[in-house]
Amino acid sequence: MSKLVIGANGFLGSHVTRQLVADGHDVRVMVRPGANTVGIDDLDVDRFHGDVWDDDTLRTAMTGVDDLYYCVVDTRGWLRDPAPLFRTNVEGTRNVLDIAKDAGLRTFVYTSSYVTVGRRRGHVATEADVIRDEKRLTPYVRSRLQAERLVLRYAREHGLPAVAMCVSTTYGAGDWGRTPHGAIIAGAAFGKLPFVMGGIELEAVGVDDAARALLLAAERGRAGERYLISEKMITNAEVVRIAAEAAGVSAPTRVVPLPLSYAMAALGSLEGRLRGTDERLSLTSLRLMRAEAPVDCGKARGELGWQPRPVEESIAEAAKFWVSLRAARDRG
Repeated sequence: MSKLVIGANGFLGSHVTRQLVADGHDVRVMVRPGANTVGIDDLDVDRFHGDVWDDDTLRTAMTGVDDLYYCVVDTRGWLRDPAPLFRTNVEGTRNVLDIAKDAGLRTFVYTSSYVTVGRRRGHVATEADVIRDEKRLTPYVRSRLQAERLVLRYAREHGLPAVAMCVSTTYGAGDWGRTPHGAIIAGAAFGKLPFVMGGIELEAVGVDDAARALLLAAERGRAGERYLISEKMITNAEVVRIAAEAAGVSAPTRVVPLPLSYAMAALGSLEGRLRGTDERLSLTSLRLMRAEAPVDCGKARGELGWQPRPVEESIAEAAKFWVSLRAARDRG
């Protein structure tokens, strides 16, 4: 079957692409001109160069395609000016949807986020939990929520066979673009983290398992539905410990309590305003690091037949990936 991955150079997109090729499919990829494609350069795929605003390339790439995997997202939740988030995550998605609805697709698999699910303390969230008040959301989460709602509206109103995959924080090897959570793994693997931020807990999943969930969704997912994709909730301290152990180094022993983390984040926000810079540690980014409640992924397990590995294995693989890259660089 013919498959198209838009955003195939990204962390999740590259793993989706690799699994499709390994499964023997005819695979097309669409990437931005000049994008770093090291994660898929060894694969035999048909390439289309363009971004989500390139209508002609989008139409050509979609022609004759059975399943489309949309893996484009701007994850820079720390931006002071959130306009780029909404342009890519919402308006860019809308442009692709306008073309996809007339492309005769079998399935449109959309990469959403678990942050679009309503979560509250003391409650295990499912796909049925919706966010009704957007006012307290960070701009990043608001952009993801609006984009997902858009996808599901196209499913209802235009008959687009779309499924929304609410993926949690992904860990694993092949993080060539060094995602923010991948950078923490790298820091732990290289023994360069001066401390661990306490009180931080995230839903997490191995990137290979997340990619497999997307492939299963194309085969078994129900149009107009969303599926939570996460293996478990894990603390930041545990992630760092596993990564350091896999790399054979000592994990940092100093733990910064949550109130101090908030103080540091407040200083980062202030510095960003005064200097006109985008600070990665800010009040907005810290809010994104904190999962308010666990989620139940029984729907994906039951309907899709999804069976993820323990995420600890993927965290260890990520650490070994960074160590191997450094060793290769040193040899070169």
